[in-house]
Amino acid sequence: MQSWAIRSVLLLFFMSTSAGSSYGAVIKVCPSCEIKTVHQALSLAKPFDVIEVQKGEYKESRLEIMMPLTLMGIDFPVLNGEGEPILFVKSDSVHIEGIEFRNVATSYIEDKAAVRVVKSDYCTIKNNKLYDTFFAVYIENSKYTTVVDNYIKGDAKQEASSGNAVHAWYSNYATIKGNTLLNHRDGVYLEFVEHSMITKNHSEGNIRYGLHFMFSHYDTYTENVFKKNGSGVAVMFSDHVDMFNNRFEDNWGDAAYGLLLKDIKDSRLENNVFKKNTIAIQADNAMRIHISNNDFEENGWALKVMGNCMENVIEKNNFIANSFMVSTNSSYNHNSFQDNYWSDYAGYDLDKDGVGDVPYRPVSLFSYTVTNNPPTLILMRSTFIELLNSAEKVIPVITPETLVDDSPRMKMISHD
Repeated sequence: MQSWAIRSVLLLFFMSTSAGSSYGAVIKVCPSCEIKTVHQALSLAKPFDVIEVQKGEYKESRLEIMMPLTLMGIDFPVLNGEGEPILFVKSDSVHIEGIEFRNVATSYIEDKAAVRVVKSDYCTIKNNKLYDTFFAVYIENSKYTTVVDNYIKGDAKQEASSGNAVHAWYSNYATIKGNTLLNHRDGVYLEFVEHSMITKNHSEGNIRYGLHFMFSHYDTYTENVFKKNGSGVAVMFSDHVDMFNNRFEDNWGDAAYGLLLKDIKDSRLENNVFKKNTIAIQADNAMRIHISNNDFEENGWALKVMGNCMENVIEKNNFIANSFMVSTNSSYNHNSFQDNYWSDYAGYDLDKDGVGDVPYRPVSLFSYTVTNNPPTLILMRSTFIELLNSAEKVIPVITPETLVDDSPRMKMISHD
């Protein structure tokens, strides 16, 4: 009875992935089986078969899946590419689960990958382990790909000689969820990818970015952790990107950001935590971004907003113990700051409405000076600089007079 129930569930699954499909056979692969290699199993398979690979090591590369089927590992069998690409998916409705992929070498003439999905829709890559691969998962010209609950760890040393953990190119409606992404060039790289969801991933120790957008619109990333990367996230040349409930932490370096917003517009950044980054957010030509209900804590710079950023709204955020709250390279401001909590605000609230009676100016003279002349950072915390900052707050001469929060909160804002 149990066997029949399992068979029925599998049948319904395969029928849902392709109209009119029928349940196929189970092909077992193991060192003592009649079929000893995945290559042999693929040559015998028919559409919607299940290739069940038993525990063991299989030194195989350049395998091709040319029809809808399931490749299922039992106790994480190892597919060792011995330097070569391991698996190419060239069919819709393919499911890959429970496999350990190893050893795909760096190449300067080919984007070698452990799993490469090529012009194939509705493919799932689930609960696999991928170690020491140049590119781990590479998706190109494919739609509705799901990459979920995989553990991906590389050995990247330099940006030029490393690939990405999950790389998607011209591939819309992707879901990248619950993965651990370590030690690659980028944890996730998206180029020309739209209507996709990146959620609940842990991206750490990557050389360049934990997550990298290029020309990718109408995407959402939420509930991810970006920690100790070269920089946390870069969203570049994109629009309509929703960034919710993420954590950007310990992204330190000479040019490191928690988040880089470069040539981006019409997007939302809400309920995120930025803690102990060199620069929490660097905004360059960012337009109409709604930045609200975020926590900025113990960063070098909380916000670096270049003069070409316009019509952005920064409201209801907590700015706590950052070395510089806001910095800019322009004496003009075209953005709105309102209802934020600033930990160094020294004003008062006579009417007890929770809003300070004195406006807060988040750009200090020193932060403005450092932005335009970085070597002056050596003077930080000096008595002379503190005096200049105090004088500039009373009578703004150099800092942007219109960059002001007229309604600073007296207490931290709860974002529960």
